[in-house]
Amino acid sequence: MAAQRSSAPDLARGVMLLLIAIANVSFYLWGHEAPMTSAHPLDGSAIDRALAAIAIVLVDARIYPMFAFLFGYGIVQFSRSRYARGVPEPAIRSMLFRRHWWLIAFGFVHALLLFAGDILGTYGIAGLILTAIFFSRSDTVLRITVWVLLGVLASGAVLMFGAAMLLGAAFPDLAGLADQGDAWQSNADFMNGVASFWLAMLIRVGVWIFSAPGAVFGLTIPAAILIGMLAGRHAWLETLSSRISLGAVALGGILIGAVGGILPALGYLGVSPLPDTAEWGTMGIAQVTGIAGGVGYVALFGLIGQRLSTPLSGVPRAIAAVGKRSLSCYLFQSVVFAPLLAAWGFGLGARINTTAAFGIALGVWLVSVILASLLERSGVRGPAEILLRRLTTGGLDRAAPAAPERQVG
Repeated sequence: MAAQRSSAPDLARGVMLLLIAIANVSFYLWGHEAPMTSAHPLDGSAIDRALAAIAIVLVDARIYPMFAFLFGYGIVQFSRSRYARGVPEPAIRSMLFRRHWWLIAFGFVHALLLFAGDILGTYGIAGLILTAIFFSRSDTVLRITVWVLLGVLASGAVLMFGAAMLLGAAFPDLAGLADQGDAWQSNADFMNGVASFWLAMLIRVGVWIFSAPGAVFGLTIPAAILIGMLAGRHAWLETLSSRISLGAVALGGILIGAVGGILPALGYLGVSPLPDTAEWGTMGIAQVTGIAGGVGYVALFGLIGQRLSTPLSGVPRAIAAVGKRSLSCYLFQSVVFAPLLAAWGFGLGARINTTAAFGIALGVWLVSVILASLLERSGVRGPAEILLRRLTTGGLDRAAPAAPERQVG
């Protein structure tokens, strides 16, 4: 029998939403000078730049792998709960496929109306592909695939870094091209610095159409999802004793993720030992080590969740309530950020810097904690979860006669 579901995954998702808010809010800071490799403004006070550097080391490129891990973990949780109700495997597969198609639709609408950096479409595409290929495959197949993907990512990161260093040495004059006029425009200016909502909408959709599948083929997200599926099969976050300790993964993963972010952070601060033309070469390293960082964060919050008394109460219960409604809370962030900060709205993104933006991100997350806690007390799911559930199940989720629970794969 699988271990009974605990609060650990929901607690991890709840904290993850705060880190996602911090990671995304900088994309709304338009009208500022920003480097090619980051959305964080280069201007501002010393505190602004210090906070941005900390985010590059500890948050950027680490949170979406964390989200992807929990997405894969959730696929197994979803399937296990249906098996326990006696729902046959073909119906579960059908529900998962419908769920992932609808996530793509949610992502499209999210990008159309609010945020070009939407990640729901990417997870939906990855979910379709990985469910079709790996749903019933053995743990061994998943492990081999994960190691192959990690090997490809690591090799690509090394090659990218090497190519950047060689190009920087061969063409040192390239360093001055980025300073000529207005040739370079920040990601924030491109996505949120457009005053016309309708033009901004076309730009957002255009970016999303390429970025959503592009992130899948970048392999980082699929690798993190498969790791999450493997962990979910063994109820890793719920089980107190495991061959791979949560504490060891938390310490090692977060440390590896932080080390991988040091060079990009030094480049942002202008004190990197690398040539200016080689800064882009650190992006691959940040991405591959970001997987370790993301899994490390999941392990840390899972460990905290295991150590807390059950059922949860007080602040941990409120944060876990956010985790149970992660889709609604993720969309809620864009509902606030976009009209408040984008040029087509109140345009506040041009008048504030990193410190104020992170304060807004924290405030929005705290509001989501309050709202989710109120819904939890009333026993009500989040609105996006209710809609996705209805679209996903289509009547297939009605409990059949009880059947022995089986483990996916």
